[in-house]
Amino acid sequence: MPETASGAHEASPAELKARIEFERRGTSFIVYRVEGGGQVIVDLESLEPPITIGRRADNDIALTWDAEVSRVHAQLERVGGEWTLSDDGLSRNGTWVNGDRIHGRRRLHDGDRMCFGETPVTYRAPPDEDAESTVTVKVGVASIPLTDVQRRVLIALCRPIKASAYAPPATNREIAEALVLSVDAVKAHLRVLFQRFGLEELPQNRKRARLAGLALVGGLVSEHDF
Repeated sequence: MPETASGAHEASPAELKARIEFERRGTSFIVYRVEGGGQVIVDLESLEPPITIGRRADNDIALTWDAEVSRVHAQLERVGGEWTLSDDGLSRNGTWVNGDRIHGRRRLHDGDRMCFGETPVTYRAPPDEDAESTVTVKVGVASIPLTDVQRRVLIALCRPIKASAYAPPATNREIAEALVLSVDAVKAHLRVLFQRFGLEELPQNRKRARLAGLALVGGLVSEHDF
C-alpha cells in the first residue's frame, strides 16, 4: 500500500468504507495508523473522558511504537459539547494541530490534523458540531476539480510535511521558487483552492494547514507526487 507525504498509507477501499460508516453514525471520532500501517478508528463517544494519549500501554490511545511520544502526552476532553485537546506540559516534544504547537487547551474542528511525536491523528466531527468550519471534502474524495498548476501548488504546499509529520506547510515564497511562479500567482491559486475546499471563512493563519491536511488525509496528494 503506497504511503502519503505524512508518512501514513494511502487509504484502501475497505478503509475508506470504514471511515464513511463512522461518519454516518454522527459521532466524533479520530483516525490514525499503527506502526505496521493498519488503520485505527476510535469513536470518542465510546470512551470516558478525559481520554489520555501517550506511549504507555495503559493510555486510552496508546501510541506505543512512537519513541517521540511521551509516556502520557496529551488529553482529549469534551467541554460544553465540543471536543478539546490539551497538553499542559505533559509532553516533552509538544503537541501539534495543523502545524501549530498548542499550549494549554485547544478546541478541535472537523478535519484537524493533530500530531503526537511522529504520529498524525485526524479528528472528524459531525457537521452540526462544527458548522462554522465544516468543509465539504470527505476523506478519500478526490472529485474537486483542479488544474495542473493548482495541483502542483497543492503538492508544493504539502511537501515539507513529507519530512516531518508536524512540519508547517510551505510558504508562498517557497512554493513560488519551487514552481518558478511569482508570489502573487501562488497567492491567486491558493485563494481558488481555499474556495474550492470550503476554507475561505477560516482565519488566515489556519487556512494553509487545513488545506494541506485535507489534501493528505483525502489522498489528493500522496507519496508518488514527491
